[in-house]
This record gives sequence, C-alpha cells and structure tokens, in this order.
Amino acid sequence: MKVLLVNGSPHADGNTRLALDEVAKVLNEEGIETVFVNIGVKPVPGCIACYKCYETGICVFNQGVYAEIKEILENGVDGFVFGSPTYYAGPNGSLCSLMDRLFYSLGRYFKDKPAAAVGVARRGGAVQTVDRINKYFAICSMPIVTSQYWNLAFGREPGDVLQDGEGMQTMRTIGHNLAALLKSAAGKFSPERETLIRTNFIR
Repeated sequence: MKVLLVNGSPHADGNTRLALDEVAKVLNEEGIETVFVNIGVKPVPGCIACYKCYETGICVFNQGVYAEIKEILENGVDGFVFGSPTYYAGPNGSLCSLMDRLFYSLGRYFKDKPAAAVGVARRGGAVQTVDRINKYFAICSMPIVTSQYWNLAFGREPGDVLQDGEGMQTMRTIGHNLAALLKSAAGKFSPERETLIRTNFIR
C-alpha cells in the first residue's frame, strides 16, 4: 500500500512538512509506503475552465507539480494526505489552484480512496484550511480521515510545530487511523451507485 503526502507549503522543510513527516512516520511503522511531493515556489496555474480535460483526461497545464503528481497517481496510490499552511483562514492559494485541476481532471485516481487534510497555523484559521481541503475529498466520495482532535498543528518559525505536543500526537493519530482504514478496506471500498446526475439549476 502507498500513501501520497502533498506539502502545500512553499517551504520544503517548514512546519507543514514536519507535521506531514509525523504522519508518514506512523504510516511507515505500519508497513505502508509513503511518497512526498512539495508544491514548491514556482507559479502554479489555476483552472481556466477550458474543459479540455473532458476530451484528453488531463489538464492542459500538464507540467510542474501537476505532472509530478499525475505520474505518481498513474503508478498507483491507495491514500492521501494534503497539508497546508494557513493564509487568511484558508489553504495556500497555489495548493488550491493545484487541487482544482487535479481533482477535476484526474478525479478517477482519487475516487473512493481515504484522505486526510492537515492544517498548520501560527495561531488561528487552520480549521478553515482543513475544511476547504476536505471539500475536494467529499466531492470524490473519499472517506475523510480524522484524528483525536481537529487535524491541526501550530507553529510559526521553522521547527516550532515540533514543540506542539498535542499537534504532533494528532498527526500520529491521523497516521494510525489512515493505516487502519487502508488495512480494513484493503482497496475494496467501492459501493454501488446510481448513474451520476448533473444539473445546473436551470434544467
């Protein structure tokens, strides 16, 4: 089994990555492989609603971190953790731009697979960060992995998050819960569903 962890911070070794590392450590102890992607500092295009992905199955901006994640998805992933710092009570805008395109064009790789959101903040707004990320999971019928508290950790300067004892324990619990869900489901979570109905409130 393999879990993809996406660090939505421009800082490759900052507090968000440290929080995700704590989740990954538990997953590895549980015998689950982990792979990391850092969003980096390069510009990330947003969705332009061209709908070309309907025709091709991939986003027209098939480069950079999007292409990196697409390749990982194509090789098989069983679960996900997306983490982000908190900017104005929400996730990093570049992460949102990336997730808009990933989930719209490559939703088939996410569907029915468990995922956890992680929010990191200096002080406040992180609940909204997690809530926004969870919206992507919900629209793809993905079981949302919770913890013993909200999936949050706190710290401002690099390394501060390691001093948040409760936050680090929360990250470890995410790891245990995700591992348990993966092992119990063993990739068999695929309920029967009706054919999808799409309306635009006019017809």
